[in-house]
Amino acid sequence: MKAVVYQGPYDVDVEEVDEPEIEHPNDVVVDITTSCICGSDLHMYEGRTAAEEGIVFGHENMGIVSEVGEAVSTLEEGDRVVMPFNVSCGFCQNCEEGYTGFCTNVNPGFAGGAYGYVAMGPYPGGQAERLRVPYADHNALKLPEGREHEDAFSLLADIFPTGWHGTELANLESGESVAIFGAGPVGLMAAYSAKIKGAAEIYVVDQVPSRLELAEEHCDAHPIDFSEGDPVDQIIEEHGGMVDKGVDAVGYQATDPDDVDTETEDYSYQPAKENPAVVINNLIRVVRPTGELGIPGLYVPEDPGAPDDMAAQGRLGIDFGKFFEKGLKCGTGQCNVKAYNRYLRDMIIEGRADPSWVVSHRVDLEEAPEMYEAFDAREEGVTKVLLEP
Repeated sequence: MKAVVYQGPYDVDVEEVDEPEIEHPNDVVVDITTSCICGSDLHMYEGRTAAEEGIVFGHENMGIVSEVGEAVSTLEEGDRVVMPFNVSCGFCQNCEEGYTGFCTNVNPGFAGGAYGYVAMGPYPGGQAERLRVPYADHNALKLPEGREHEDAFSLLADIFPTGWHGTELANLESGESVAIFGAGPVGLMAAYSAKIKGAAEIYVVDQVPSRLELAEEHCDAHPIDFSEGDPVDQIIEEHGGMVDKGVDAVGYQATDPDDVDTETEDYSYQPAKENPAVVINNLIRVVRPTGELGIPGLYVPEDPGAPDDMAAQGRLGIDFGKFFEKGLKCGTGQCNVKAYNRYLRDMIIEGRADPSWVVSHRVDLEEAPEMYEAFDAREEGVTKVLLEP
C-alpha cells in the first residue's frame, strides 16, 4: 500500500510499504478515508526529534473498518470511525482515570503512545491507505454512516480536542477573558473552543495574516500580530489590563522578533528567531495574578536543533519568580482525546459546532510532500491539510 514515509530532515515521500494485518484479537484494520497533517509532524519533518528514516507519518486518522479481530465486540466491517491520536489500552490506572494520553501499557518505558510518531510506540501512522488499530473497542470512535461532516469529524482525532484541552487546562469559564498564543490549527481550535464556552474576550497572537483573519472571523477573537510590537503590551492596552486565562498553542519552536530597532521600536523586519521560552514568559506577563495557564503546545526533553545548549536538554529559562509572585497556576500535557471526542462529535452532529472552517486543503495522498513543504513554510492560506488516499 502507499504511505507517507520520512526520509530525513525536510524530506518525505509516498512509497510502498507493507499492509497492516490483524496482530491481536482486539485489533481492527481501517481503510483510511482522511488523514491530517499536524503541526506536531513538522517537528519530525524538520529533523527536530530523534525520528529515524522509515517512519510512516500520521496520527490524525479516520476511515472505514475493513477487518475485525475475533475479540472485538462493538465494531463491525463497514463502520465509520475516527481514532484519537493517543493509542491507549483502556485498563491501566491512567486510562481508568481518564488520562488516556498517558497510558502506561502501550509503550513500555514511556507514558503514552501514538500512531506514526517518534518514541510513541510501534504503531505506524495513518497517512497511508490502511491502518491497524489496537484495543479497537476502546480506541475507535464510531461515527454516522456516509460522508457527512468528513472534514469536521477528522479533526476529532487531535486538533479540536487538543484546542478544547488547552482551555480545560486553563480552567476557562464563561465570561472570562483569554489570551491564546499561536493561530495554527490547535490555537484556532482553542479560540473556537473558548467561543463555544462563552469567553467574554479572546485574544489570538500570531504573525500570519490569514490565520489571524480566521481567528477574527470564526472565533470573534481580537487578532494580535506580534510582528507589530510586543504582544503583551498590545493585549493589555486593548483589554485595559491583564486577562484571566492564557493558552500556549505554540510549544518549543516559538519565535520572537529579531533585528528590532529598540529606539524606534521598528518591528518591520523579522527573520525567525527561536526562543523556546518566549510564549510561556509572555503568558506569565499577560495573565492576571491568580490566573491560570494551559499549555497543550509541545515541549520535549531533548531537541537536536535547539538554539542553545540548555534548550537542547529540554530546559527553558522560565520567569518562575514572576510566576510565583503572581500566584499563577498551570496545566500541561498532551490531550487525553477520549475525554472529549464523544461530546465534540455529538456537538458536530447536532450542528452546535463545526470546526471544518479551519481546513484549507484536501488533497490526494500523493501530494503530501508538496503540502508538507508548504505547511512547514507557513505559507499564506495553508492552515490545515487533509490527505485522502
